[in-house]
Amino acid sequence: MTETTHTPSVLFVCSKNGGKSQLAAGLMRDLAGDTVSVHSAGTKPGEELNPESVESLNELGIDITGEHPKIVTDEVLNAADVVVVLGTEAKLEPRSAARFEFWETDEPSTRGIEGMERMRLVRDDINTRIQKLYAELLEN
Repeated sequence: MTETTHTPSVLFVCSKNGGKSQLAAGLMRDLAGDTVSVHSAGTKPGEELNPESVESLNELGIDITGEHPKIVTDEVLNAADVVVVLGTEAKLEPRSAARFEFWETDEPSTRGIEGMERMRLVRDDINTRIQKLYAELLEN
């Protein structure tokens, strides 16, 4: 008898799918490799990725230049084992068998921190959460 292993699927969602959800997806892909199926999408996708998000990942050797904002679809939502909604702008009600998490990420701009310094803090906050989520996925 052959044991088949299930590759967990994670969907990261933010409003525009240009910043936080792309950061999360890039960080998870880098950490997990092929052990997790990673997707990102937005509830109201923008036109392009946030250049500071792209640069902050480049600083870690993570390249997401081939990515682009995408809309949340029923297909990707229903295929996800875990759906992570980042920030407070994206509105997405749990509606599948997936585990839903809502991450209210650090927002340094409320403390007057802007630009790349802000983006690095957001990236690092998300990265800490990614490490924890990945560890949980490995346990299951």
